[in-house]
Amino acid sequence: MSLNSTPSGERVHIGFFGRRNAGKSSVVNAFTNQQISVVSDVKGTTTDPVTKAMELLPLGPVMIIDTPGFDDEGALGEERVRRTKQVLNRVDIAVLVVDASAGKTAADEELLAIFRQKKIPFVIAYNKSDLTGERYADGVCVSALKHKNIELLKETVARLVKTEDDRKRVCGDLVSKGDLAVLVVPIDKAAPKGRLILPQQQTIRDLLDSGAVPVVCRDSELALTLQRLGAAPRLVITDSQAFGNVKDIVPQEVPLTSFSILMARYKGFLETAVTGAAAIETLRDGSRVLISEGCTHHRQCDDIGTVKLPNMLKKYTGKQLAIETTSGKGFPDDLSPYDIVIHCGGCMLNEREVTYRRKFAEDSGVPFTNYGTALAYMQGILKRTLSVFPDLQKLV
Repeated sequence: MSLNSTPSGERVHIGFFGRRNAGKSSVVNAFTNQQISVVSDVKGTTTDPVTKAMELLPLGPVMIIDTPGFDDEGALGEERVRRTKQVLNRVDIAVLVVDASAGKTAADEELLAIFRQKKIPFVIAYNKSDLTGERYADGVCVSALKHKNIELLKETVARLVKTEDDRKRVCGDLVSKGDLAVLVVPIDKAAPKGRLILPQQQTIRDLLDSGAVPVVCRDSELALTLQRLGAAPRLVITDSQAFGNVKDIVPQEVPLTSFSILMARYKGFLETAVTGAAAIETLRDGSRVLISEGCTHHRQCDDIGTVKLPNMLKKYTGKQLAIETTSGKGFPDDLSPYDIVIHCGGCMLNEREVTYRRKFAEDSGVPFTNYGTALAYMQGILKRTLSVFPDLQKLV
């Protein structure tokens, strides 16, 4: 996967915050050496978060986010501040841009408190330092106008980035060199034309990195594929929507799981998803279910999030459920009305945002699971799909 094609969920998210007219957008443009944001002397020029995926040396693939001023006023200003706070749920690193001539304000101190509360690594960039003789020991003095110390700011931010040693595996640690792994990829109306979806791509790459041999087939050819392999595969990974067919074809002694379950593990919430799935049993007439998807793809007539999963939930429970859906960066500010949250695997969200959503649900007392885990639970095979994770099987 090249740096230019790295998906947003795998990029380091760097957010620039501060009050109006501190020069956030100017610092962003200098930091990226691109005109990403509109710059003006008028306060509040940035009205919505502006994002840009790019390769930024020495950091590699990143997502840059410029935010509205945190001291914005009025009803519209409050909405902009709310959106800025939402950005804080998904940034890996925060850059607080402070007007060096004025020093930190109450709004800046509030942002610093939020950084610390959310445990977001941060650096303070004192902009407009060319206009003042002030020097600040707790940050980097920069000038976006004269491009002063911008490289030092980049280096400071880079030191906050996790190293490659911290990288988690999708499934490569579950196989050994030379092992066969069968990947079941249904090709139906919901499948993207001419390509595979991101979790499938990531799984194939991780298997190849481990020296395993991935074999890809449709569910309609799975039985023939297993017959012709000549040896039992170490692992079968399927699209969760095909569990109904695949579970009857794959021998019981062959470990079976799904891309969605692996993605939940990769994003760090599989244990929560496993325990949360049991809440499906508690749903009653009128129970409110939130189905949340991290991407904003075009909906098909048999879309999993808006059609298949709701239909299966209603059939399994036999109840009249009130089902709501969200997609992309949209996620409720209040989860208390819901009886369960069923989330996608989160492949298009970075780990920090997925962690925020999971923890927000836990803090709200709302069970949290994901598509693949919920589907496996309703198919009666959740314990089987966790055979490669013995420690989690006891939770079922």
